[in-house]
Amino acid sequence: MLKRLFYALALLPALWLAGCASPLAVPADHAATSSVTASADPGTGLPSSPDSSTSVYPGGGLKPLAAEPSLRSRSVQSLLPPADLWERVRRGFAMSDLDSDLVRERELWYSSRPDYVARMTERGSKYLFYIVEELERRDMPSELALLPFIESAFNPQAVSSAKAAGMWQFMPATGKYFDLTQNMFRDDRRDVIESTRAALDYLQKLYGMFGDWHLALAAYNWGEGSVQRAIKKAKRTGTGTSYDDLVMPMETRLYVPKLQAVKNIVANPESFRVVLPEIGNHPYFQSVEIERDIDVALAAELAEVPLDDFRALNPSASKPVLLAASHSQILLPWDNAERFQSRLAAYDGSRLANWTAWVAPATLSPAEAAKRVGMTEADLRSVNKIPPRMRVKAGSTLLVRRSASLNSDVTEHVADNGYLALAPDVVLKKTVVKAGKKDNVASMARRFSVSPQVLANWNKVSTTAAFKRGQSVVLYLPAKARSGRGVKARGKTAVAKATRRTPVKTAAKKKPVKLARQ
Repeated sequence: MLKRLFYALALLPALWLAGCASPLAVPADHAATSSVTASADPGTGLPSSPDSSTSVYPGGGLKPLAAEPSLRSRSVQSLLPPADLWERVRRGFAMSDLDSDLVRERELWYSSRPDYVARMTERGSKYLFYIVEELERRDMPSELALLPFIESAFNPQAVSSAKAAGMWQFMPATGKYFDLTQNMFRDDRRDVIESTRAALDYLQKLYGMFGDWHLALAAYNWGEGSVQRAIKKAKRTGTGTSYDDLVMPMETRLYVPKLQAVKNIVANPESFRVVLPEIGNHPYFQSVEIERDIDVALAAELAEVPLDDFRALNPSASKPVLLAASHSQILLPWDNAERFQSRLAAYDGSRLANWTAWVAPATLSPAEAAKRVGMTEADLRSVNKIPPRMRVKAGSTLLVRRSASLNSDVTEHVADNGYLALAPDVVLKKTVVKAGKKDNVASMARRFSVSPQVLANWNKVSTTAAFKRGQSVVLYLPAKARSGRGVKARGKTAVAKATRRTPVKTAAKKKPVKLARQ
């Protein structure tokens, strides 16, 4: 009796497992035709055996789901990223399109200049991937990656007449507001990573103010205060407040149409007969840390990168040396970064940097300062951009060649706070001279013993420019040339007093010049 009970108990788990497994063994055609649910064995409480006419599946088989119109209208995104970065940019377009005659005119302007488009897109190929990544990370429209085409033609060294700098064209004050360092050793308005961070911060701020990307772009170009005042004026007069409706300067009126034209060309280059360079959808550069000061030329050599390409990725470093204290991160092409690190570790040269910083203990002439640091005056002036007739004020920081007494890396304090303050040897005052017949920059520079480049900068012309007879030419001359007989004198006497030098012989042959007061 006990033995039979033992066998019965041992058989129960097997029967239970068999009952659980039986539905899986039902053929598909049986499941499709059966309309009865599985019943339990009254003796055991377990499902009945599979040879019964029951089934665990509902009757009628599988039925198709009802079609959902909203599902049919949605596109399915590819799981694979595009190989071409331009296609990735197109997929991220999210701004409303602007359609106007100004857009058509800008499309024609760009498409009729294929060489110009090729140059700026080739320059932009180094930076576009990084910018697109940052835009996607912030969930911003990818059209904004094309904005440097409008601002600077993707030239990080670009400087406008209003002193805006970098590929995003930051003014000095705006750059400081967005924490872009600007000192004698670096200008982060030109830095690829820092300027992009600041530009996107600014654009996000403007979009938050206006709630419209066209108005945000207008504010980026014209200033947020100007756009706010234009909107208030439009509301007072009962006119529209959109980008198309506001009264604004022509430069700002053309700003968004320029971006729209570039967007249209990127969206469909074939229709404009424009060939865009191939840009892979992968990083162009990566950052590398440096722990010691290193010459720019040596860094490019160790990375096996042409010097121009190295400067294109590190445009904020205007000096011939990279300072680890303030510029510890440099950018290198992706495939060259590892090469640079291994070659730097194995470098057995005498020193990595041939330059360091020196703080002037007193106000000195460039000649005196050069003598103290063991350099020629010409080299000291050149590397520190000291113009003629200027003295170096006490406390100024100068970049100098290393020597036995000056052979250390630049400290963090000097790297972050160094400045160059200059004072004129003599007091210079603005003077306007009337040009004579056939006068040009070179002849006027010779006459007044100034550099042609300096004279051209004073008058915002090129060094090869010619002046019309009677045209006003701006000069900055010693103050004594503006008083008494120095102002009224003519010919050789006027030139001699204006320059405090013996005039060149050709000056006497010139017609009398007038020195007008300002």
